[in-house]
Amino acid sequence: MTGYIIRRLIALLLVMLAVSAIVFFLMNAVPGGPFSLGERGYTPDALANLERKYGLDKPVTERYINFLISAVQLDFGNSFAVAGSPPVTAVILRTWPVTLHIGLYTIIVSFGFGLVMGTFAAYHRNSWVDNLITFLATLGITLPNFIIATFLLIIFGFQAGWGEDQKRWIIGPLIPGGSAILSWDYFLPVITYALAPLALVARYTRSSVSDALGADYVRTARAKGLSDFTIMFRHVLRNAAIPMVTVLLPQIPNLLTGSLFIEVVYGIPGLGKFFVTSIFNRDYPMIMGLVLLVAFFWGITYLITDILYTLIDPRVRL
Repeated sequence: MTGYIIRRLIALLLVMLAVSAIVFFLMNAVPGGPFSLGERGYTPDALANLERKYGLDKPVTERYINFLISAVQLDFGNSFAVAGSPPVTAVILRTWPVTLHIGLYTIIVSFGFGLVMGTFAAYHRNSWVDNLITFLATLGITLPNFIIATFLLIIFGFQAGWGEDQKRWIIGPLIPGGSAILSWDYFLPVITYALAPLALVARYTRSSVSDALGADYVRTARAKGLSDFTIMFRHVLRNAAIPMVTVLLPQIPNLLTGSLFIEVVYGIPGLGKFFVTSIFNRDYPMIMGLVLLVAFFWGITYLITDILYTLIDPRVRL
């Protein structure tokens, strides 16, 4: 196990190196730059000074080598677009805790309710309960989250007729002066963000549990007189877990790195908006820092997924 983990971590470092090289050279191959005349309106002298200050006047290969040397020390440079040009790591450390709060609550809600709904639908297969849960899950997957966010914002923010204290309890980030860390302040953002992964969890859980319920060992267990509760929790869920883990765990990196639409609609100062704004602003250091952060999370998630296989099913070998 230890040797396998070490090999996978070394492979993850190689993957992050490849990702960094591809992203770095591609974004520098695009014509123009973060301080180009057409976008910012700098004079030629000011543009030359800015490029000299941030090392953009050097050959791209030299800049990439310098980036790698700094990145090993977790120094991704200073942001070009954020006011005050702070270090990228400082921006991430300042904004990521807010996104993590929403992401963790979303994981709890979506995985908790999704597993229950999917299991319940599979147990009552082809009934009206199954059809209703399947319909709601399909609706949750297909409906964009920014439409859900706008709808909930109108209902709870403008149409409910609540007082300021009631609104702050539900939609804290929308109210000036509302607390930005308390969990209840993220009630609507979490509900909005959780609907799509909850629906996905419910659908895959229903499919996996339905397949497991039709297996021979379930019929054997029933013939032995075991209760439905024992069959479901001792046999069915464990055997249905591997396909569920394969599909569902990779959702976690997306949930922990934020959503542009939700953070903008609800006015949340999180990390999600930087994924898109850094690209539009050609903020090279921010782009590289965020890309490597996401690549690291994806690699760790797949490593944890493979390790969980051996815990769920002893027949699986790494």
